[in-house]
Amino acid sequence: MIVTFTDFGASGPYLGQMELAVRRVAPQVPVFHLMADAPAFDPFSSAYLLAALARDMPTGAVLLGVVDPGVGGERSPLVAKADGIWLVGPDNGLFEAMMRRCEDLAVWAIHWRPKRMSATFHGRDLFAPVAARLALGQTPAEIGCRPVPPPLHVDWPEDLGAVVYVDHYGNAWTGLRAASVPETAEIEVAGRRLSRRRTFGDVPAGQAFWYENSSGLVEIAVNGGRADSLDGVGPGAIVTIC
Repeated sequence: MIVTFTDFGASGPYLGQMELAVRRVAPQVPVFHLMADAPAFDPFSSAYLLAALARDMPTGAVLLGVVDPGVGGERSPLVAKADGIWLVGPDNGLFEAMMRRCEDLAVWAIHWRPKRMSATFHGRDLFAPVAARLALGQTPAEIGCRPVPPPLHVDWPEDLGAVVYVDHYGNAWTGLRAASVPETAEIEVAGRRLSRRRTFGDVPAGQAFWYENSSGLVEIAVNGGRADSLDGVGPGAIVTIC
């Protein structure tokens, strides 16, 4: 299977065009869209969100990840295999958290190029065909990839103490793994100190709190309301553990 993670948005042509590029090469391979509204132009925040969302992907799956503000520039296209999951996308840190946290990692630079490639849509013209060929069982060498050292960003934190995503309900997802935060700890965001609760009904209506969300991240929520309606709580807001 191929699983996509992009900042393309669900409307407009880009997600559909990329899927069509996969289907031309591998029409029988299932394609699932994990996320189309990743933090736009922001591979740094997206990396921590992606690692949480992809943690239960089956071995052998191909993750086609495109959050690529530097498309057409100096960043390289890469293939990686992290604990049995193929990663295809730009070398800009999008896969940083996944690669850093895995036990078995190999990385290749993509040297293959299609006959026609847009300077600004590598997701369709380069990454999608490579992902499709991996899903069909071809090796990186057969596709035209060469081994390279893992391109890790040593200055990036293990967990990101910031809001990385606001969902449909207004809940604010952070880049902090809940398992790394003591259950008795409070967090501080936008001048508010919030206690941990197990679920929404554990606090009165209208009260803000934090909890471990279904993807294992620290999430800020309001029972019966929207966390993003709180002043200063939104993407990029700094979150500290107290």
